[in-house]
Amino acid sequence: MSPSSTAFNQSFYDEVCGGDLEAVKRTLKLLARLGVWFEIVVLLIPTLNDGEDEIKRLAAWSATELGPNVPLHFTRFRPAYKMRNLPPTPPRTLTIARRTAMAEGCRFVYTGNLQGDDGESTYCPSCGARAIHRYGMMTLANELRNGACPKCREPIPGVWE
Repeated sequence: MSPSSTAFNQSFYDEVCGGDLEAVKRTLKLLARLGVWFEIVVLLIPTLNDGEDEIKRLAAWSATELGPNVPLHFTRFRPAYKMRNLPPTPPRTLTIARRTAMAEGCRFVYTGNLQGDDGESTYCPSCGARAIHRYGMMTLANELRNGACPKCREPIPGVWE
């Protein structure tokens, strides 16, 4: 991860996204308050938004302001279109981002565009059992029973019907 990268601040939104971070945060807080199911996807772009400090701030904000059960997806960047000059996100960056977010209290953190990684699947935060086994864009097995862990019956939040 790049120590000087920035993502969870307005300058990244100005320079890369052309958006407003505070508006995004307000919208996410509103969705959470209204009980709307949503998931956050962050495309980790090498040197632009893959800094561990920024990921830590994002995850801490998400766990505190939105709740620990809001899924957070860190997705691997691949060079294309206007950003062909940057390398693909190293797999290790996604692993560190996932670990960092979980340490900040996020219970459901995933890795994307990294087929075969443990971070693709859903694990019970109580007992660690794999409840949903994914590979790439495929669900190989869904072991949930009435929206709960198959082993310990801990409810797994989501839209399951």
